[in-house]
Amino acid sequence: MSSKPEPKDVHQLNGTGPSASPCSSDGPGREPLAGTSEFLGPDGAGVEVVIESRANAKGVREEDALLENGSQSNESDDVSTDRGPAPPSPLKETSFSIGLQVLFPFLLAGFGTVAAGMVLDIVQHWEVFQKVTEVFILVPALLGLKGNLEMTLASRLSTAVSVLAGRSGAQRGLWRLGEGYEPFSTVQATVVGFLASIAAVVFGWIPDGHFSIPHAFLLCASSVATAFIASLVLGMIMIGVIIGSRKIGINPDNVATPIAASLGDLITLALLSGISWGLYLELNHWRYIYPLVCAFFVALLPVWVVLARRSPATREVLYSGWEPVIIAMAISSIHSYPTPTLRGGGGQTLEMLQASRISTFLHMNGMPGENSEQAPRRCPSPCTTFFSPDVNSRSARVLFLLVVPGHLVFLYTISCMQGGHTTLTLIFIIFYMTAALLQVLILLYIADWMVHWMWGRGLDPDNFSIPYLTALGDLLGTGLLALSFHVLWLIGDRDTDVGD
Repeated sequence: MSSKPEPKDVHQLNGTGPSASPCSSDGPGREPLAGTSEFLGPDGAGVEVVIESRANAKGVREEDALLENGSQSNESDDVSTDRGPAPPSPLKETSFSIGLQVLFPFLLAGFGTVAAGMVLDIVQHWEVFQKVTEVFILVPALLGLKGNLEMTLASRLSTAVSVLAGRSGAQRGLWRLGEGYEPFSTVQATVVGFLASIAAVVFGWIPDGHFSIPHAFLLCASSVATAFIASLVLGMIMIGVIIGSRKIGINPDNVATPIAASLGDLITLALLSGISWGLYLELNHWRYIYPLVCAFFVALLPVWVVLARRSPATREVLYSGWEPVIIAMAISSIHSYPTPTLRGGGGQTLEMLQASRISTFLHMNGMPGENSEQAPRRCPSPCTTFFSPDVNSRSARVLFLLVVPGHLVFLYTISCMQGGHTTLTLIFIIFYMTAALLQVLILLYIADWMVHWMWGRGLDPDNFSIPYLTALGDLLGTGLLALSFHVLWLIGDRDTDVGD
């Protein structure tokens, strides 16, 4: 096909043009990405191939730089049908296919964070948690940190694997991208883990004015070691999951972020508990080991910085990607107790998944800041977010419908395993479901607005939106759950051991 549709027609075909009504469809059963007859090639293929070829020609600069042969990216300027095998079109998804691909990772994320909550319910009675109470402040900060870093990595790689799909050297380019982002995530994890320990010491000192130098070194060593090890382990898992999912024809945006959420909480909490307990046992014998552990991981920072600078994908973000992560860590440290089921089984996971999908969709059609029509700066209406015919609105509806059955499964699992300290009465379930639905509704809307807003301002949503959305999801989930328990207490539905 030698002709290209005008930009206006491309927007209309994707359901994002200014002439499309937010809540109206072009006709019953008609998909917005389906082209009209004048844009169909001789083999009946739709305009989607042309759109991706055009997007790959412009490309995401960091992905283009990582291809085995840099000149190959220029060949995609020719979109004629006689130029050889065309790159595969973007995965066309129906509501059923989205739900089918998301369901298992969503349940896995929920079970992972439920398991993390039950682990916390056990380890909170350990001596290290009782004597060094600042460890409790580290829990939400480190869980939020790993959510930020690993889900950001998952979103970046999911976008890259979609943009590079079908191009020569794409798989090796993706591995190079992972090789750059893995040391970059390790650098961020080490630095922010150190800052989280300082925040825990400060917040622990404020109430009673008591400060213990050995406890401060214990917190620093535990936090830095946990963040460092978890970053290495989870980063390698994420790279394998994303490459494997694309090979078997699954959209990596649908599976990567939920798996990052499920494994991130459980692995990070297990590491923090084990490391802090092991270091606490040496408090009275080998106290000097604490500063040595901190110095060891800090001394490795220059090595990881050099490795991150070698990749063109991370060279710039190594300097500009700190503000969102640090602000998100500060927000996560405000509340001192995590809400596991609302984190993994509700708003945070679904919000991250939707943000990753929208970011990939935008990257397939250009570069940040280039397409202002697809990234309006004003707030979208809820009608546009949830009821328009485009694929992102379709996925938002599917994700919202997963909330109630998912949370019912998680609550039943907790009840069967005799976890938690709350009786599952009907009134409790109603209040809990109301909080979960409200959280997801708000977060899906904010994700839609924030990703498009950042894109319109020339910022890559994969790098900047995930940390803010993660911290906001934690804070909103904690607030809604606390409000629900407070209302239940006022109306007489009480459990005397809540919080034990």
